[in-house]
Amino acid sequence: MSVSQSVSASNNPGAPLAAGSGLAPTVPAGGPVGPDDGLQAMGMAQGASASPHPLDRPITTLTWSDPFKWLARGWHDFTQAPLVGLFFGACFVAMGWGLLAMFKYAATYTLALSAGFLLMGPFLCLGLYQASRAMERGLKPSLGACMMAWRQKGGAMATFGFMLLIIEMIWGRAAMIVFAVSFDGVPRFDGTVQQLLTPEYLPFVSTYLAVGALFAGLIFSLSVISIPMILEEKVDAISAALSSLRLVLTQTGVMLLWGALITAVIALGMLPGFLGLLIAGPLVGHASWHAYRAAFGASAPAQEG
Repeated sequence: MSVSQSVSASNNPGAPLAAGSGLAPTVPAGGPVGPDDGLQAMGMAQGASASPHPLDRPITTLTWSDPFKWLARGWHDFTQAPLVGLFFGACFVAMGWGLLAMFKYAATYTLALSAGFLLMGPFLCLGLYQASRAMERGLKPSLGACMMAWRQKGGAMATFGFMLLIIEMIWGRAAMIVFAVSFDGVPRFDGTVQQLLTPEYLPFVSTYLAVGALFAGLIFSLSVISIPMILEEKVDAISAALSSLRLVLTQTGVMLLWGALITAVIALGMLPGFLGLLIAGPLVGHASWHAYRAAFGASAPAQEG
């Protein structure tokens, strides 16, 4: 064995030695390394680099003040990108006007359409999530990019939309059943909401609100942070929906407060002929992004784009 071979062997004790060198291979401390040990080491390295599954990730412990902070941050985002916010706010106003027209000319279908209103809300907010996401990264959001945000995760968004559509169809059927058991035939409305507050319609209104609250609560639980999670992370629609449900079930009090604040803001936005949704819609959309980031942001895997 030459002097150069000896020096190489001493500098790299794990390297194999040439045949006939006359030296025994160096055994690492802790014993010889077998093929199973190498595979185990590779598995540990892969496990260390892999991101945890969304259903296994820790959830930040939220406080009662957090929902108010989300609204404050949502308002800040709206003021930083008013064009984006006003565009999507106008979409909410148009939906409100459509709902009002349906109530006037075909009241029977208004209840089912109101379920569709709630169904479309999270998807309309997708562009607002994209705007908040961009501003969080120090970028200036553009209206075109926000309108096309769905293309980034088209498959997962379509799957999630199909899930909500099934719930909406069941809700619509339930609304028709409420009509069927509450009236003898199709009721005659004069096109005013005040008529529903008369004693004649109070049993119907109470029943519908109870049924609606059940379905609205289900949609809220499944979608409160699902679409922001799909937009930000590499996650499928089912896992995102279950993560959202897990958040609601583990931190029910804070999330009920958040749901109540959303309801209050949207209700106030409906008062002046739905024009308030021009501001209320974007406010809730931006704030919902910050709700997701507050609950899962600390453990969210980094993603480019």
